[in-house]
Amino acid sequence: MDTPTATTPHAVVIGSGIGGLTAAAALHARGWRVTVLERAASLQPVGAGIGLAPNALRALDVIGVGDEIRALATWQGDGGMRTPSGRWLARTSAQAAADRFGDLMVPVHRAVLIDALAARLPEGAIRTGTPAALADPGAAAGGRRAVVTTPDGDIRADLILGADGINSGVRPALFPGHPEPAYAGLTTWRVVIPAPDRPFAPHETWGRGALWGTQPLKDGRVYAYAAAAAPAGGAAPDDERAELLRRFGTWHHPVPAIIGAVAPDQVLRHDVRHLTTPLPAFHRGRTAILGDAAHPMAPTLGQGGNQAIEDGVVLAHHLPPHGDPGAGLAAYSAARVHRTTGIVRASARVARLVALKGAPAVALRETLMTLSRFGPGLALRTFDGIADWRPPQHTYSDQAQEHDDRRARR
Repeated sequence: MDTPTATTPHAVVIGSGIGGLTAAAALHARGWRVTVLERAASLQPVGAGIGLAPNALRALDVIGVGDEIRALATWQGDGGMRTPSGRWLARTSAQAAADRFGDLMVPVHRAVLIDALAARLPEGAIRTGTPAALADPGAAAGGRRAVVTTPDGDIRADLILGADGINSGVRPALFPGHPEPAYAGLTTWRVVIPAPDRPFAPHETWGRGALWGTQPLKDGRVYAYAAAAAPAGGAAPDDERAELLRRFGTWHHPVPAIIGAVAPDQVLRHDVRHLTTPLPAFHRGRTAILGDAAHPMAPTLGQGGNQAIEDGVVLAHHLPPHGDPGAGLAAYSAARVHRTTGIVRASARVARLVALKGAPAVALRETLMTLSRFGPGLALRTFDGIADWRPPQHTYSDQAQEHDDRRARR
């Protein structure tokens, strides 16, 4: 760990989610002094599970966390896509995915990932119970530092990073008048509970205007998620567990068993919002944004958190502690706006497929999914150009390079 000095540049990160902590850890590893400001009283994240894809694992290698997360992988064998009756539409193989993309898919609880990222920061770098607002984005060219306001007073910094989520206050401050995230047509539910006694294969099941997914976690629990086409702003008339039972209670095992084991207060429900009109950049002055603050997307490709992790390491790559922050932030925007826009729009297309309810449209969708029976590679092609991403090469830690070398020798 570095010892801050008067010449060590200071970065302030607003928000301690996955993207904010990744960026903070990556900047710290590059030699920045980092302060993370979190509104909540603790780091315990609001959320359930997250599937970390090969692109995110390679990004985590940059800060030395990748192998720690890989150790939590559950070798899932064959899984795939099903209908509510249990009929398999498409089979996929964990081995085929690893062979195609050069790494694993690792489902973990968000709290586990948050803890691993926070451990990469020096003591005192994270300040919880500290709401912050951008007061001045600063000016890279003139050297004017950026400013955030907190209940304890203003903080001036060489760099401010808005990692404050889909309801970001930093985004509209940088780009006033830009469209806000809009409802994507889906509502989601998420739970994490102990695994049912009866075995099951990992799956994502598509019905009329709805889907359900179940993934095992290394600690013996399962992460289950559901989505359905529903009006925005809705709420269950009784409780969200009863709503899940109404919508999914007749679907194949393990769906009813999981719903039966959930307490009503364990179910998280959120409307899905996305930003399909991309921002012109992800920075202004000495301030940048990342993750859901920059490019909120539907969860239908499972890339929201993965892209936030990519953002964090790419940002740090372009910002050496004593380089030109203006040029570095421009390079960050150039690297990330195009890539994330494509993934936001691809996720929106899949969301529209999930929302299909008409019998002919659903039948055609199932026919197309069934084509992947000719080989798991066909189903995996959706993630070509996404899961095979690699960080800029010279940002690699020794762990990252060793991991790629091992893969290359296989």
